[in-house]
Order: sequence, then C-alpha cells, then structure tokens
Amino acid sequence: MTPELSGERLDVAATALLSQFSRALVQRWIDADELTLNERPVRAKSKVRVGDLIAVKAKKLTLDHEPEAIPLQVEWEDEELLIVNKPAGLVVHPGAGQASGTLMNGLLHYIPEASQLPRAGIVHRLDKDTSGLLIVAKTVQTQLALIRKLAKRVIKREYRALVIGRPAPHGTVEATIGRHPVHRTKMAVVDGGRFAVTHFERLHAWERISLLACRLETGRTHQIRVHMQHLGHPILGDTTYMGTRAVKASETSWIDRQALHARRLTFDHPVTNKTIVVEAAMPDDMSSVIDRLRVSESS
Repeated sequence: MTPELSGERLDVAATALLSQFSRALVQRWIDADELTLNERPVRAKSKVRVGDLIAVKAKKLTLDHEPEAIPLQVEWEDEELLIVNKPAGLVVHPGAGQASGTLMNGLLHYIPEASQLPRAGIVHRLDKDTSGLLIVAKTVQTQLALIRKLAKRVIKREYRALVIGRPAPHGTVEATIGRHPVHRTKMAVVDGGRFAVTHFERLHAWERISLLACRLETGRTHQIRVHMQHLGHPILGDTTYMGTRAVKASETSWIDRQALHARRLTFDHPVTNKTIVVEAAMPDDMSSVIDRLRVSESS
C-alpha cells in the first residue's frame, strides 16, 4: 500500500492500484470476498494503511492498455528501475476520460514487461500539469521496495515552484489535507484530513512573484499546491487554487499551467544501496517566466 493511499477506503485504494479495472468491478470483487485486505474479507469502506496487503483471487491483473510510442525523457536507468522527466500536460496513467496517450501507455511500449506490474511499475504520481521526475520500477520486488522507502520518507523529493507574493525566507507548512467540503474535485486543508508536511525555502523574490524550493515530507494529493494556497502564496498559473487575489497579478498570463516542477530525487538504490541523485532542468515555460521577471527587475 502506497503512502499516498493510506487512510482511503479499500475500494478507492484498490481501484487506484488496479487502475485498469473499474471501481464497480472492484466493489463486486470485495462483496464476493474475492478481493481481501491482509488475507481477510472486509467491507468496501474499510480503511487501508501503509503496509496493508490487497490480494485478488484468480483474476487476470495484467494491464490491458495499449502500448503507445510516446517519447519518454529518461534521465536515469538500470536493470531495476528508471527515472522519467514527465512534461507538463502528460497524464500519468489512464483513467476516466483518458484511456490513452498517458505516461503508462508510453512505458508499456518502452518496457513491454511492465504490463505484468501494477500501474506498469509507476511508484508515485505527478499531476497532469506538474512537470518533473518520476520513479518507475521494472520488477515487482523493486516496486515494493521503493514503495516502502516512500512510506518511510527516505526518498527525498524536491520541487521548484513560482508562487504569488513573498513568503518567509524558509519555513514548514504542517496542515492536514482532505477533500474540499464543497468542491469534491479539489483538495483543501481540513480538520480530520491526512497528515501532511511541506518544507520550503525562498530562492529569489521579485516584486510579486517568488521562486521556492519545496521538499515533501509526505506525499498527499495536490500537497504543495494546497499548502502554498493555505500559506497565502498560491502557485503561479494554478487556476484551481490561486483564488481571486492572485488573478490580479499580471504575471499569471505568462504560463498556462501551475508553475511546479519536480526538480530532484535522492534515494538509496533498492538493490545496490548506492545513493542515486537525479536532477531535471527547469522546463522552458518556467524558465521563460523567470527570464521575464529578471528583465523586469533590472529595468
């Protein structure tokens, strides 16, 4: 069980892990005691935790999605895993309304054996319009080992973010995250949400925009985006979380997605134990915004 899914209902978590199957089908397996939690039949609303074992009896769980020759920018690779630099706009895996053209489809073409792995070996996710580094395992053993490392918070994930305003030089946001009480497609800081911690450092500040380095201690859905909004400094271009105050900044027209980039991954290789450090250069659209800010600063 991945840390991102800890605290979710069993049917929700199982559907996320077995994304090639519908939630309705997963619920039928649970009702028929064919999908178990820690080797016991339970109800669909049972909550899952990191380390739990979800098992399906006698089902074909290999991926049926079509391989597609989608260009992948591979930053690091060996026999056990690879690290991909995902561009903004690329969905990580198929889901409702997006059956093809995803990173998963590209991985199935690049590594045909990935069809035998849950989520084609994808270890963690990025939002569609967030760019940057993702770890993909090539074997079940490596995938499980990397998921355990995520749960233990020993995989360091650092991001770059352009935010509205001028935050403190450095700080930590510790605020629980859950579904927005009204807008169910959004996340929010809510009482009773899941524990979430984001550390940040201000690298540079212009008149209305700042560049931050953000480090995840946990990995909740939309975590940095929600925490920056909660701090009062939403991410530039994030139409979901900016709010009316941020829209007044003229710089919001300079980029057509949230200015958030998974910049660096640091972890010990699950087989060799060697420390792996991979960095992805700033994408062109964020670099262009920074260049424009520097010009405006010097003029």
